[in-house]
Amino acid sequence: MSAPSPETTTTSDGARASLEALRTEIAKAVVGQDPAVTGLVVALLCRGHVLLEGVPGVAKTLLVRALAASLQLDTKRVQFTPDLMPGDITGSLVYDTRTAEFSFQPGPVFTNLLLADEINRTPPKTQSSLLEAMEERQVTVDGTPRPLPEPFLVAATQNPVEYEGTYPLPEAQLDRFLLKLIVPLPSRQDEISVLTRHADGFNPRDLQAAGVRPVAGPADLEAARDAVARTAVSPEIAGYVVDICRATRESPSLTLGASPRGATALLSAARAWAWLTGRDYVIPDDVKALALPTLRHRIQLRPEAEMEGVTADSLITAILSHVPVPR
Repeated sequence: MSAPSPETTTTSDGARASLEALRTEIAKAVVGQDPAVTGLVVALLCRGHVLLEGVPGVAKTLLVRALAASLQLDTKRVQFTPDLMPGDITGSLVYDTRTAEFSFQPGPVFTNLLLADEINRTPPKTQSSLLEAMEERQVTVDGTPRPLPEPFLVAATQNPVEYEGTYPLPEAQLDRFLLKLIVPLPSRQDEISVLTRHADGFNPRDLQAAGVRPVAGPADLEAARDAVARTAVSPEIAGYVVDICRATRESPSLTLGASPRGATALLSAARAWAWLTGRDYVIPDDVKALALPTLRHRIQLRPEAEMEGVTADSLITAILSHVPVPR
């Protein structure tokens, strides 16, 4: 692989520094969710989408809003409810009485960062309206494809499926999410910090007053994506990714293993993580670091395995410990 030019190196390093500054900027609004911030940045670098799961009240929505504000990205929010219709998301044709013609009115999906809040509170019919947008980066209405802005990312939040009033996401849609990030309850010290901020006047609805400022933009993101695309992947690493995903398909504890799309997603996420950590090549530790968020939503446990206490994360961890690591 040819060495990058000095100009390219400068652009790449500057983009990395800008994206690393996101942690500090988002921390002005959100306390103690660094892994989720990193996952969102990885998804942006891979042109992927993110599913954020956690109980209500752990700042999932605030996290996405702070990310958009720090990146100078246009963002729209859709609150998913049982009566939401597909046209409420994608847009629809509206009759104009002045011209006696139908015109297309874009829906909230026409943005850079779509916050799909509580996506599993709406029926599968409406959930599936996002499939074309997530995969093809376009929306087709009345037979006419309409491209979405670039960059485009769906950050969907969901409550744990055990919660009342939730609908499980279809497998086909789950597979379109690059990562599933678990947003946990804060530690005791982090929760004290949250309360102290609120006591001092912090308003989560006013990020500007909280001091959140743009530290990167679409140009930095594009330069970073170009650098990630140049990150080297050896045949051994590619084989390691395939072996991990094939092991999920052969596990007796699963009814559904990771698809080839899952293998592609794991490799893409590992390349982005390698670049963020300052390397221009992927090592096995990069693959291990992204295996859980990339694969946990792409596998399905057998009921008897769940009864024995097996979880998606514990199973993937066990597979990582058994699949031979390339040297």
